[in-house]
Amino acid sequence: MPHPTELRAYALQCLLETDPAMKAAAVAAMAQAWAEGVLALDPAHDPAAAPASELPIPGRPVRPELVPPRLVGRRSMATLEGRAMLVHALSHIEFNAVNLALDALWRFPGMPAEYYTDWLRVAREEAYHYSMLAAHLQTLGYQYGDFSAHDSLWEMVERTREDITARMALVPRTLEARGLDAIPPLRAKIAQAGDMAAAAILDIILRDEIGHVEIGNRWYGYLCEQRGLEPRATYDELAARYRAPTPKGPFNLEARRKAGFSEAELDRLQSA
Repeated sequence: MPHPTELRAYALQCLLETDPAMKAAAVAAMAQAWAEGVLALDPAHDPAAAPASELPIPGRPVRPELVPPRLVGRRSMATLEGRAMLVHALSHIEFNAVNLALDALWRFPGMPAEYYTDWLRVAREEAYHYSMLAAHLQTLGYQYGDFSAHDSLWEMVERTREDITARMALVPRTLEARGLDAIPPLRAKIAQAGDMAAAAILDIILRDEIGHVEIGNRWYGYLCEQRGLEPRATYDELAARYRAPTPKGPFNLEARRKAGFSEAELDRLQSA
């Protein structure tokens, strides 16, 4: 299938791809084409009018089986299978993160050009994360799809499909920000188990995720300013309307500061 020559339409094509490895490769090719000046950007264009958008979003493989979070197996670091289950869970998170970045890129028209290039960067980095984790999982004797997984991250993407302000508030700066808190203890656990290759991958992911959350924070602030909304009150209203989870500590305050959270926001998190 020929690739579109417009960036957001290309992102939609990547989003519809069902094979994870092919999706990651397509995202890398899209980023390269943009860097080489091959692609145009039309912020006013609505790719949702394209026939391809009638296909299921996101494109995903038949496996892994998606189950409620409580039914996902335990991930003991004492066994190879347990470590593989953890790497598989991380692979699934990153695969979903590729899809959410692509969705943010193609779905919302009328934003500044920098919005789209920011989310292109996120998609490229998330695809790289997925590819590293999927390759490492193979060294453990497993493939992506061998274990069950849950779909909580994408569920919030779906809920906020009609509201870009809610998307920026509740996906990157809420759900993805939880990863900033979760990665350091996970890294310590997997390093203690002796899997230093996985620990090194987590170092890369944490570094990049700070930037991704910062992008969400920045565009949430932009949207609030453009629409005359008070950020804190608007966030509270959106979190209640879309049933966002309340962040639980302990928090990675240093990473959250780098990602653009204010001291007032951090104080509020810790006092909740």
